[in-house]
Amino acid sequence: MIEMLSQTWPWYVAGPLIGLIVPALLIAGGRMFGISANLRHACAATIPGRVEFFQYDWKKSGLWNIVFAVGIVLGGVIATTVLAHPDPEIGISAGARAQLEGLGITDFTGLLPSDLFSWSGLASLPGFLMIVVGGFLVGFGARYAGGCTSGHAISGLADLQGPSLIAVIGFFIGGLFVTHLILPLIL
Repeated sequence: MIEMLSQTWPWYVAGPLIGLIVPALLIAGGRMFGISANLRHACAATIPGRVEFFQYDWKKSGLWNIVFAVGIVLGGVIATTVLAHPDPEIGISAGARAQLEGLGITDFTGLLPSDLFSWSGLASLPGFLMIVVGGFLVGFGARYAGGCTSGHAISGLADLQGPSLIAVIGFFIGGLFVTHLILPLIL
Protein backbone atom coordinates (compact mmCIF):
# COMPACT_ATOMS: atom_id res chain seq x y z
CA MET A 1 0.00 0.00 0.00
CA ILE A 2 2.79 2.44 0.92
CA GLU A 3 4.54 1.66 -2.36
CA MET A 4 1.38 2.43 -4.35
CA LEU A 5 0.89 5.73 -2.49
CA SER A 6 4.50 6.83 -3.02
CA GLN A 7 4.33 6.43 -6.81
CA THR A 8 3.03 8.97 -9.30
CA TRP A 9 -0.57 8.19 -10.17
CA PRO A 10 -1.70 8.30 -13.79
CA TRP A 11 -4.03 11.08 -14.87
CA TYR A 12 -6.91 8.66 -15.43
CA VAL A 13 -6.86 7.77 -11.71
CA ALA A 14 -5.96 11.11 -10.10
CA GLY A 15 -8.26 13.21 -12.33
CA PRO A 16 -11.48 11.34 -11.57
CA LEU A 17 -10.62 11.27 -7.84
CA ILE A 18 -10.25 15.05 -7.84
CA GLY A 19 -13.44 15.31 -9.89
CA LEU A 20 -15.36 13.24 -7.34
CA ILE A 21 -14.49 15.72 -4.58
CA VAL A 22 -16.83 18.33 -6.11
CA PRO A 23 -20.07 16.32 -5.92
CA ALA A 24 -19.02 14.82 -2.56
CA LEU A 25 -18.67 18.31 -1.06
CA LEU A 26 -21.95 19.43 -2.63
CA ILE A 27 -23.87 16.34 -1.49
CA ALA A 28 -22.31 16.11 1.97
CA GLY A 29 -22.64 19.72 2.98
CA GLY A 30 -23.61 22.01 0.13
CA ARG A 31 -20.04 23.31 -0.11
CA MET A 32 -18.09 24.46 -3.17
CA PHE A 33 -14.51 23.27 -3.60
CA GLY A 34 -11.95 26.07 -3.43
CA ILE A 35 -9.16 27.30 -1.24
CA SER A 36 -8.69 31.07 -1.68
CA ALA A 37 -11.51 32.07 0.71
CA ASN A 38 -9.43 30.67 3.57
CA LEU A 39 -7.48 33.90 3.86
CA ARG A 40 -10.66 35.76 4.79
CA HIS A 41 -11.68 33.03 7.26
CA ALA A 42 -8.22 32.96 8.85
CA CYS A 43 -8.20 36.75 9.21
CA ALA A 44 -11.71 36.73 10.70
CA ALA A 45 -10.59 34.08 13.19
CA THR A 46 -7.34 35.76 14.25
CA ILE A 47 -7.58 39.51 13.74
CA PRO A 48 -9.55 41.22 16.49
CA GLY A 49 -11.02 44.46 15.32
CA ARG A 50 -13.95 46.19 13.77
CA VAL A 51 -13.23 45.62 10.08
CA GLU A 52 -16.69 44.99 8.63
CA PHE A 53 -15.37 42.53 6.02
CA PHE A 54 -14.24 40.19 8.82
CA GLN A 55 -17.37 40.53 10.98
CA TYR A 56 -19.27 37.31 10.26
CA ASP A 57 -19.64 33.85 11.74
CA TRP A 58 -16.46 32.34 10.30
CA LYS A 59 -16.95 29.13 12.29
CA LYS A 60 -20.26 28.44 10.56
CA SER A 61 -19.22 29.39 7.04
CA GLY A 62 -15.49 28.77 6.97
CA LEU A 63 -14.31 26.32 9.62
CA TRP A 64 -14.74 23.34 7.29
CA ASN A 65 -12.63 25.16 4.67
CA ILE A 66 -9.86 25.92 7.16
CA VAL A 67 -9.84 22.25 8.24
CA PHE A 68 -9.68 21.30 4.54
CA ALA A 69 -6.66 23.61 4.01
CA VAL A 70 -4.91 22.22 7.09
CA GLY A 71 -5.54 18.73 5.69
CA ILE A 72 -3.90 19.75 2.42
CA VAL A 73 -0.82 20.98 4.30
CA LEU A 74 -0.66 17.84 6.47
CA GLY A 75 -1.14 15.67 3.39
CA GLY A 76 1.74 17.47 1.72
CA VAL A 77 3.98 16.93 4.75
CA ILE A 78 3.09 13.23 4.85
CA ALA A 79 3.62 12.90 1.09
CA THR A 80 7.06 14.53 1.20
CA THR A 81 8.29 12.68 4.29
CA VAL A 82 6.60 9.31 4.80
CA LEU A 83 5.58 8.67 1.19
CA ALA A 84 8.48 10.42 -0.53
CA HIS A 85 9.51 8.99 -3.88
CA PRO A 86 13.01 7.50 -3.62
CA ASP A 87 14.24 9.39 -6.70
CA PRO A 88 14.97 13.02 -5.64
CA GLU A 89 14.93 14.21 -9.26
CA ILE A 90 11.99 16.29 -10.46
CA GLY A 91 9.98 14.24 -12.95
CA ILE A 92 9.81 16.52 -15.99
CA SER A 93 10.27 15.90 -19.67
CA ALA A 94 13.61 16.30 -21.42
CA GLY A 95 12.17 19.18 -23.46
CA ALA A 96 11.08 21.08 -20.34
CA ARG A 97 14.46 20.42 -18.73
CA ALA A 98 16.27 21.81 -21.80
CA GLN A 99 14.09 24.94 -21.81
CA LEU A 100 14.68 25.53 -18.09
CA GLU A 101 18.42 24.98 -18.48
CA GLY A 102 18.33 27.59 -21.25
CA LEU A 103 16.87 30.01 -18.70
CA GLY A 104 19.64 29.25 -16.17
CA ILE A 105 17.86 26.74 -13.93
CA THR A 106 20.20 23.82 -13.37
CA ASP A 107 19.23 22.12 -10.08
CA PHE A 108 16.37 19.65 -10.61
CA THR A 109 16.53 17.79 -7.29
CA GLY A 110 13.56 18.05 -4.96
CA LEU A 111 10.06 19.20 -5.84
CA LEU A 112 11.02 22.74 -6.89
CA PRO A 113 14.19 24.11 -8.48
CA SER A 114 16.28 25.46 -5.61
CA ASP A 115 17.82 27.98 -8.03
CA LEU A 116 14.60 29.97 -7.48
CA PHE A 117 12.76 28.46 -4.52
CA SER A 118 15.23 28.72 -1.65
CA TRP A 119 16.37 31.41 0.79
CA SER A 120 19.30 32.30 -1.46
CA GLY A 121 16.95 32.31 -4.45
CA LEU A 122 14.55 34.59 -2.59
CA ALA A 123 17.38 37.06 -2.00
CA SER A 124 17.94 37.37 -5.77
CA LEU A 125 15.86 39.69 -7.96
CA PRO A 126 14.38 36.83 -10.06
CA GLY A 127 13.50 34.86 -6.93
CA PHE A 128 11.91 37.89 -5.24
CA LEU A 129 9.88 38.67 -8.35
CA MET A 130 8.71 35.09 -8.72
CA ILE A 131 7.96 34.31 -5.07
CA VAL A 132 6.89 37.60 -3.47
CA VAL A 133 5.54 39.67 -6.36
CA GLY A 134 4.11 36.63 -8.14
CA GLY A 135 2.52 35.38 -4.92
CA PHE A 136 0.91 38.77 -4.31
CA LEU A 137 -0.42 38.91 -7.87
CA VAL A 138 -1.84 35.40 -7.65
CA GLY A 139 -3.52 36.17 -4.31
CA PHE A 140 -4.90 39.49 -5.54
CA GLY A 141 -6.08 37.92 -8.79
CA ALA A 142 -7.80 35.08 -6.98
CA ARG A 143 -9.81 37.47 -4.85
CA TYR A 144 -10.51 39.82 -7.78
CA ALA A 145 -11.74 36.90 -9.91
CA GLY A 146 -13.94 35.69 -7.06
CA GLY A 147 -12.02 32.46 -6.58
CA CYS A 148 -8.80 30.61 -7.22
CA THR A 149 -7.85 28.31 -10.05
CA SER A 150 -9.08 25.23 -8.19
CA GLY A 151 -12.40 26.82 -7.33
CA HIS A 152 -13.11 28.06 -10.85
CA ALA A 153 -11.58 25.20 -12.84
CA ILE A 154 -12.94 22.35 -10.74
CA SER A 155 -16.11 23.61 -9.08
CA GLY A 156 -17.12 26.47 -11.33
CA LEU A 157 -16.79 24.56 -14.58
CA ALA A 158 -18.51 21.52 -13.08
CA ASP A 159 -21.37 23.83 -12.08
CA LEU A 160 -21.44 25.25 -15.66
CA GLN A 161 -20.78 28.80 -14.47
CA GLY A 162 -19.96 31.19 -17.32
CA PRO A 163 -17.75 33.47 -15.19
CA SER A 164 -15.66 30.45 -14.21
CA LEU A 165 -15.12 29.58 -17.88
CA ILE A 166 -13.95 33.14 -18.53
CA ALA A 167 -11.67 33.00 -15.46
CA VAL A 168 -10.13 29.67 -16.52
CA ILE A 169 -9.50 30.97 -20.04
CA GLY A 170 -7.85 34.01 -18.43
CA PHE A 171 -5.70 31.75 -16.22
CA PHE A 172 -4.45 29.86 -19.27
CA ILE A 173 -3.78 33.00 -21.30
CA GLY A 174 -1.97 34.57 -18.33
CA GLY A 175 0.08 31.41 -17.76
CA LEU A 176 1.13 31.22 -21.40
CA PHE A 177 1.96 34.95 -21.43
CA VAL A 178 4.13 34.71 -18.33
CA THR A 179 5.79 31.44 -19.38
CA HIS A 180 6.75 32.55 -22.87
CA LEU A 181 7.23 36.32 -22.52
CA ILE A 182 7.81 37.37 -18.89
CA LEU A 183 9.77 34.42 -17.46
CA PRO A 184 12.57 34.66 -20.07
CA LEU A 185 12.94 38.35 -19.19
CA ILE A 186 13.08 37.71 -15.44
CA LEU A 187 15.50 34.81 -15.61
